Amino acid sequence: MLNKLFGFVKGEHKARTEIVAGITTFLTMSYILAVNPAMFSQLDGMPAGAVFTATALAAIIGCLMMAFWGKLPFGLAPGMGLNAFFVYTVCMAMGYAWQFALTAVFIEGLIFILLTITNVREAIVNAIPINLRYAIGGGIGLFIAFIGVQNAGIIVNNDATLVALGDITSGSALLGLIGLLITGLLYVKNVRGAMLIGILLTTIIGIPMGITEYRGVVSMPESIEPIFCQFQWSDIWSLDMLVMVFTFLFIDMFDTVGTLIGVCTRAGLVNKEGKIERLNQAFMADAIATTAGAVLGTSTTTTYVESAAGVAQGGRTGMTAFAIACCFAITLFFSPLFLSIPSAATAPVLIIVGLLMLEPICKIDFSDYTESIPAFICIILMPLAYSISDGILIGLIAYVLLNLLCGKFKKLTPAMYILAILFILKYIFI
Repeated sequence: MLNKLFGFVKGEHKARTEIVAGITTFLTMSYILAVNPAMFSQLDGMPAGAVFTATALAAIIGCLMMAFWGKLPFGLAPGMGLNAFFVYTVCMAMGYAWQFALTAVFIEGLIFILLTITNVREAIVNAIPINLRYAIGGGIGLFIAFIGVQNAGIIVNNDATLVALGDITSGSALLGLIGLLITGLLYVKNVRGAMLIGILLTTIIGIPMGITEYRGVVSMPESIEPIFCQFQWSDIWSLDMLVMVFTFLFIDMFDTVGTLIGVCTRAGLVNKEGKIERLNQAFMADAIATTAGAVLGTSTTTTYVESAAGVAQGGRTGMTAFAIACCFAITLFFSPLFLSIPSAATAPVLIIVGLLMLEPICKIDFSDYTESIPAFICIILMPLAYSISDGILIGLIAYVLLNLLCGKFKKLTPAMYILAILFILKYIFI
């Protein structure tokens, strides 16, 4: 029964491990429940309460699709970066209505469904060279760790040097370092549920430090009626809509591709040929979740890189994704309690997971510079550009150009040439 539902094999997988992994992933990605409403409520006509409910519902739909259809241990929710692009770039900077942006996200979701049905997305993944795939995992690791140290305030903005060390002797940064020590010790000692226990202990320590803010326990979910199915069809054939759809499409596609490649490689969910098992099903879950999220009234729903936390905890099947969905469902009624967990408490998990994600780079052939240079570009750009997709795109462009100029034509496939050209055009025109 469980095998049919989640791909869970008795004797090979443990229900307790899968559930703990799901809870861990949820806690590391639950910040979206606070961030999304705060962002979207800056737009007229998008109440924070309605956005909170829409965010949770979109995550539930996405995770259930991943659990039953994809049978993989990944959490889905409206994506960070994509929501910022939606609010601050499309709506505030470019002046488009949020209804216009939601329409673009909806169309993007439909295109993704079509690309998945035709196996185009899977073909794109298979066109990425093996050493770049290893690099993607390592780059995501650095990216996750960077998010963690930022969330805790260990690393802060600096006008002169872009980033700098924060005040680690007090406040959130100190709590983050304490949590890192606790979580690291638990992990070294092979304590079951180390990351989840680390989050909870760090949250408790944050109470006397004045960082963990108690916000209550129970509240009824607010209606999504103000933002439900609010599409602007009048401009769907405009050039602006075309540009917007393809921008969302590019960012979402390669964020998802990067996350799936990186986390699946870390989890050992690849076959002998290096291909990800059930990849197309995972893509379909992602595509349907994006479309459903737009209907509900939120930005692009995508596979979360924080899923690596659950994988590190032992999650391997759709049961992990189902546990994540259940957690999001609970938050609909216990949002004040879950929102009490400070970002400093989840930051240590992200940092440790970042370390674990670096493992695949050991498989990169560093002796062949036509392989290692593009791989390094991919790795270093993800955290520095703050974008998984940019790391992949520029890494592949570098791979094709370097091997082309070195005369190593046999290493390049027609798909690689096509992707490189498309990526170059993307940077020129979008």
